[in-house]
Amino acid sequence: MTVSDLISQPLETIVDEIGGIYEHSPWVVETLFLKKETSKITTVSELAAGLKLIVNGASDDKKLKLLQAHPDLCEKVEAMKLLTVESQEEQSKSGLQSMKGEELDKFKSMNESYRAKFNFPFVLAVRNASKSTVLSALEGRLKNSSSQQEFMVALDQVHNIAWMRLLSKVNTDDAAGFLTCHVLDTASGIPAKKMKIVLTRLTPNESAGIIGEFVTNDDGRIEGGPALKGKDFIVGTYEWTFYAGDYFASRGQSMNGTPFLDIIPLRFGIDNPDDHYHVPLLVSPWGFSTYRGS
Repeated sequence: MTVSDLISQPLETIVDEIGGIYEHSPWVVETLFLKKETSKITTVSELAAGLKLIVNGASDDKKLKLLQAHPDLCEKVEAMKLLTVESQEEQSKSGLQSMKGEELDKFKSMNESYRAKFNFPFVLAVRNASKSTVLSALEGRLKNSSSQQEFMVALDQVHNIAWMRLLSKVNTDDAAGFLTCHVLDTASGIPAKKMKIVLTRLTPNESAGIIGEFVTNDDGRIEGGPALKGKDFIVGTYEWTFYAGDYFASRGQSMNGTPFLDIIPLRFGIDNPDDHYHVPLLVSPWGFSTYRGS
């Protein structure tokens, strides 16, 4: 159901639907909706922001209990049945259950040290993180000397987890987000017109594949507006492929037999279906850069 459909339901139904996005803490959802201040909420971003305010406004003791409700990331596979459905899915996707031998021993040791140091489990939004990312994050955060700072970092990760869970619970087909692109030829100081670019969705796997092939217009942009919008604009991993070698060859640019830059893949993530993601390319025959624009 959409966000509008959700917030029109009885409280019991709302809690059944999204009460688990904060681990074993349905009080977050209950508190927001009992305040009866949800009439102005129309998007998933606004709903998430409202829930985040409830958590941030809670006492430190309640926040600590929320952190402590999260499972240790090194839970054995046979113990996963004790976790919430959401946690089972997230941990299995990260590949943590594949750790063995010295790698597993090191992870367990760091995890135990972290809990002993901070009095809550290591929390990380692992749904889209690799095993290597999880291990690196744990090792880095274990070095944090400030308990209060780490408390805030961990709480921020709890919000990230809740956000991803919320996205999986509601229909965002009517979200306002969209994707645009702009290619600039920095060697000549002009828009890169007539460059072929291809947009591919990499995840989620069930909808992966080429989304569209485009040729930039005289302003270096995609003709006709956003490359992605509406129900096709979904959270996931994407890749722009820029055919820079063909573009510079068409301009008579001196090229080596093997161009230094020919086909440029640019991988990026979309995390919020309500946002505008602008992914430009600044390119010359010898280098390129990008950034999250607007």
